[in-house]
Amino acid sequence: MNGRRPLLLLHACCAPCSSYVLEYLSPYFDIRLLYYNPNIAPAEEYGRRLGEVRRLVREMGLTNTVQVVEGAYEPERFREIARGLEAEPEGGARCERCFRLRLTEAALAARDLHADYFTTTLSISPHKNAALLNAIGLKLEQTYGVRYLCSDFKKRDGFKRSIALSEQYGLYRQNYCGCAYSKLAAQAETDTSKG
Repeated sequence: MNGRRPLLLLHACCAPCSSYVLEYLSPYFDIRLLYYNPNIAPAEEYGRRLGEVRRLVREMGLTNTVQVVEGAYEPERFREIARGLEAEPEGGARCERCFRLRLTEAALAARDLHADYFTTTLSISPHKNAALLNAIGLKLEQTYGVRYLCSDFKKRDGFKRSIALSEQYGLYRQNYCGCAYSKLAAQAETDTSKG
């Protein structure tokens, strides 16, 4: 790395998931935190999550450089890749396509920034398949020529630490992954538990 810190392009889905990942990785990397999430709906939710990511980065006082980069908000791209898979359960084929879309944009951004690595905060969630995310990332590494940093951030109490950091910083914690389909599923689950 010629005496410089390696540059990591870190795809971020939300502030709670970013919290522990930033705490863990910032001592080792300069980070460009890419907020690219065309799946998040409605637009107000997208904006709220982006605002929380920006606030978290400002307030955490991280040891090395972290800059938030906002990707394009393209909900039509997500709707296109989700077409026909609207009724899929969380973690199914729709999610795999969504992961691939967001990680592809991360790989492209990493290549354009001449980053040394790219990865995502998504693996911190107990609802996200880290092995699948890593497989997609490694395939994109071959396509775009930027190394993918394999991870499963939920391990070693990473998810638990993200909850503690979310409380410490008063972060907004959503109850659905972000897409309209997961929101409907979360609402149905809430309605069932109330009934």
